[in-house]
Amino acid sequence: MQTNNEHTAAGASRELLTFTLGSEEYGIDILKVQEIRGYEAVTTIANAPDFIKGVINLRGIIVPVVDMRIKFKLGSVTYDETTVVIILNVADRVVGMVVDGVSDVTTLKADEIKPAPEFGAGLDVKYLQGLGTVDERMIILADIEKLMTSRDMELIEAAEEMNA
Repeated sequence: MQTNNEHTAAGASRELLTFTLGSEEYGIDILKVQEIRGYEAVTTIANAPDFIKGVINLRGIIVPVVDMRIKFKLGSVTYDETTVVIILNVADRVVGMVVDGVSDVTTLKADEIKPAPEFGAGLDVKYLQGLGTVDERMIILADIEKLMTSRDMELIEAAEEMNA
């Protein structure tokens, strides 16, 4: 028998901001999004990993910017008029992430979300929450909090401290 909380969780829906990286569509929790900006030049940080593009000054706050195409090893990176920076608020930090474009805000019901498949040691799925389906679209649900607080992202903190 389901308790009230289990029933609520099972019937819950999630509101996601969807964006594209290459030919794939990703979704992140809309509550983590602070704003969406067009891509602009960043101040590079010496010795930072290649996926950390640099930092921007956002109304007096120094914000590290991560290029998700480089982070996820999705091939060549080009910046054009559709390239945007999604400003996130995760783990009490403001971080920017560069994506190819923003699609829309989508609501997925619990039954439209499937668990992330297990691929074994060859593919790291620890930053995926699952796969969502809307009509004919497949949306990869990214755990943006886990990704932005992961061990290699600790380098963002070092970049912020160097620039402070």
